[in-house]
Amino acid sequence: MDTNTQRLLHTFSALADLGQEIAAAGDFDEMLRTSFHLLLGSLAIRRGAVAEYEREPGSVRFVATRGLGESLSGPLALSTDHAQRLSSLGSSISLADAGKEAQRFLEDHKDAFASVEIDLVLPLVVREELIGLVLLGEKATGEKFTDEDLEVLSALSRHIGVGIRSHRLLDEIGHKADENLRLYEGLRAIYKETVRAFAAAIDIKDRYTQGHSVRVGKYSEIIAREMGWPDEEVEGITIAGYLHDIGKLIVDLSVLNSPGRFNAKEQKEMNRHPYAGYEILSPISHPYADIPLMARYHHERMDGNGYPDGLKGDQIPPGAKIVTLADSFDAMTTDRPYRKKLPLEDVLADFRVNTGTQFDPEVVCAFCRAFLKEIEGSKERRLLNLLNRNYSNMERLSPMLSQMLSEFDGGGDTRAASAAGN
Repeated sequence: MDTNTQRLLHTFSALADLGQEIAAAGDFDEMLRTSFHLLLGSLAIRRGAVAEYEREPGSVRFVATRGLGESLSGPLALSTDHAQRLSSLGSSISLADAGKEAQRFLEDHKDAFASVEIDLVLPLVVREELIGLVLLGEKATGEKFTDEDLEVLSALSRHIGVGIRSHRLLDEIGHKADENLRLYEGLRAIYKETVRAFAAAIDIKDRYTQGHSVRVGKYSEIIAREMGWPDEEVEGITIAGYLHDIGKLIVDLSVLNSPGRFNAKEQKEMNRHPYAGYEILSPISHPYADIPLMARYHHERMDGNGYPDGLKGDQIPPGAKIVTLADSFDAMTTDRPYRKKLPLEDVLADFRVNTGTQFDPEVVCAFCRAFLKEIEGSKERRLLNLLNRNYSNMERLSPMLSQMLSEFDGGGDTRAASAAGN
């Protein structure tokens, strides 16, 4: 397994553990300590610290440290001007600025850091307010930090910033229930955002499918909402879409980047990825329990001719059926090395032919309803915007979508049941 793949898997493990902390967010002090150690572990960073900023008396107080000895036992001064600049840099700080801030912090506090080197300083900013700082030393490998590293560190740091602010507010307002709920939802949103960033990193390994996992997550969300799923389950299916191809991390890179159609040996190698994804995801306690199964079964078919387990009909979990269609739709509407993206008429024709054999009729109908509503202007154009191309006269698709709804909304279940019984 190459170094980048190992780094991605290690990072994902940290993010998944972070999700556990969010799901059980009760003791913010413990969450803060755990999150800090996850941050260091995500990139094997030797030393670091988390400091809470206190406007009065204008200082930072260290609440978690590793590898810094006794040098940070007391608070350190932070001027108003310095705090304002850090606040303005915020969570979008660049790698260069993070390095400059580290040098400035070391110069301002030479006595405290006499024998310690700090490479990066990341401001913790929530709602334009400076909450604290994360100080980071070198990586154990000795490698320089990259922009990709900074993206992961920034996402985890935002979680820590929200945790500190949450703890403050809970102290100030006496555990006010509605504020606590908003903060909890904020943590969940950060988890989702971070997993999305990780999904994009997965796709980087396959140069032909960049952006695929994020789009599949969004298509899955659109379909699930159209089917009336509760918000929490919609969030789960979205994350499942983001992570459905995580098993590709163990697929041979030469196969992933093969410029043509796969031969039998290459196809066998590629077919490993659903079960491999299940094995990667299963040991982790996700906020949404069915995510590993959705990764495992997203290449199953209603007629039982899919893989890896040959499930059919109702044996396939509902979420996996949604991800299956979302995955196929994105594959057909984007360029692949062996063909250009297909016209939408051809995509819909494929869905029509394969409803009940490959695709679940209920899922197909939900997709068609969402698509039709966007074309007619009664629904926000999320699906159409994801297609990332200009179409004129989209109304021409309306009759085809309406015909598919007429065909499968009533009779689709019978067809699916027939296919499942074959």
